Amino acid sequence: MKKLLLGDFAVARGAWEAGVKVATAYPGTPSTEITEELARYDDVYSEWSPNEKVALEVGIGASIRGARTIVSMKHVGLNVACDPLFTASYTGVNAGLVIAVADDPSVFSSQNEQDTRVTAVSAQVPVLEPSDSMESKEFAKLAFELSEQYDTPVILRMTTRVAHSQSLVELGERQELPLKNYEKNIAKYVMMPANARVKHTVVEERMAKMSADADTLAINRIEMGDTKIGIICAGGVYEYVKEALPEASVLKLGMVYPLPYKLIEKFAASVDRCIVAEELAPHIETLVKAHGIAVEGKNIFPRCGEFSANLIRRCILGEDTAVAPAQVPARPPVLCAGCPHRGVFYVLSKLKLNVLGDIGCYTLGAVPPLGSMDAVVCMGASIGMAIGFDKADPEAHKHSVAVIGDSTFIHSGITGLIDAVYNKAPVTVIILDNRTTGMTGHQNHPATGKTIKNEPTYELDLAVVCRAVGVPNVRTVDPGDLAATERAVKEELAKDEVSVIIAKKPCALLTKRLYKGFRINENCKKCKACLKLGCPAIVNGKDGITIDVSLCTECGLCKGVCKFGAIEGEVQ
Repeated sequence: MKKLLLGDFAVARGAWEAGVKVATAYPGTPSTEITEELARYDDVYSEWSPNEKVALEVGIGASIRGARTIVSMKHVGLNVACDPLFTASYTGVNAGLVIAVADDPSVFSSQNEQDTRVTAVSAQVPVLEPSDSMESKEFAKLAFELSEQYDTPVILRMTTRVAHSQSLVELGERQELPLKNYEKNIAKYVMMPANARVKHTVVEERMAKMSADADTLAINRIEMGDTKIGIICAGGVYEYVKEALPEASVLKLGMVYPLPYKLIEKFAASVDRCIVAEELAPHIETLVKAHGIAVEGKNIFPRCGEFSANLIRRCILGEDTAVAPAQVPARPPVLCAGCPHRGVFYVLSKLKLNVLGDIGCYTLGAVPPLGSMDAVVCMGASIGMAIGFDKADPEAHKHSVAVIGDSTFIHSGITGLIDAVYNKAPVTVIILDNRTTGMTGHQNHPATGKTIKNEPTYELDLAVVCRAVGVPNVRTVDPGDLAATERAVKEELAKDEVSVIIAKKPCALLTKRLYKGFRINENCKKCKACLKLGCPAIVNGKDGITIDVSLCTECGLCKGVCKFGAIEGEVQ
């Protein structure tokens, strides 16, 4: 059966068909949908991990134990996962380990335009790159086979256009695989220096063998046409090349590292002009030239941004067939109407504070009309930057704050907060707790009390975490209450100690979708059985027992203990 699928959904389908048992990720556009889709399969354990490093470490452990595993992230997430990645290249695998990484040419939803292929060269990890959804599925399956055949993690590189475009996919059946046998092997899995020196040699030999074998790998193929121009390309760029230059000869690479050098030599010799067309870094071009093969590349193509059929025609043929863009008013992104972050940024702008920002939808606090953000670098950096402000200028903490989201705080903000306490930096940190991972489409995280499958779990209490690492001043405010928010900011800025303000209110887009139905009706006998659950959403107030929907995680436990049918609502 054929089905129209997004590239990300196709990767998930391919992993499922390959018998994957474990799927981990931290959400990041454009990779998020891979793990969200796999969470729909009951025969796959899926999780949102606190960050990409943990996601890969869980994946490595599952692979060593014998389960085929896929770990998904965006390109900047790979930076966070590099520590385990580089060493996993040395240890190798037991069952197949695939790392799906989505790059973002043209920076649609990221803070930089990074090229995963360059990281893979440093880590000595092979990379496959599909061109459409069908290849996304098939390359995912092949990646598991190559991982086990060559005893290595394999990166499946996606880009925004391939990840978020749809094409027809032929669906297959699942390959049911038992856990591979695990045997203790200190020389293979324990990377102390004596073992690592030996394994480095093994890695170099593995990559040389994979490069030689790539010459006959079916996903690397020559499509001969007009021999005046030959194009070497991969991924989504292949589709642009076929549209722009349908008569040209093409060497389509499915494996972009290591490269099939004999196949490339053969192709280059068969055409008058050989050109490498690739987005972002001159990865293929540099390696091919280093091998002594003459090609063109970035001398005619840009190093930044996405490619298109028109760009390829313009750069190679000098023809520009682009249609002039419509003359419409610009619509820059802004915080949503009703966004709880608006109140915080209104106060910060009013007080004319320096605001060290972080990665999330609240980064839009930098744009007009709020314009309240001074610097944004990477996940979790806001607290560290605020510490740096204070250490450079001991008076800075009186007019500076760090803002960070709830999910981002868990991802990589806690260590920064520990640093502030340990090194006596009296910074004020505002955790913008909108009860979700907002920018990537409302995924759960450890402080929402729900797993990726919406199952109830322990709900991390951010205030307790902050106090546990030694923060002496922790308070929670409703960012919709501007007077209370402003008062809290002023009071905490005046202190010469670390302070954390938790601005807690659900994302405006969540209130109707998630917090929809649990309430206590007139049948309540005030037996207080539900209160004994210790749920912070259940309140014993002057008007009787109520449910605070802004704190409700819809686990349904309260409904389960009620004997009188007083609790209404359904778990989604």
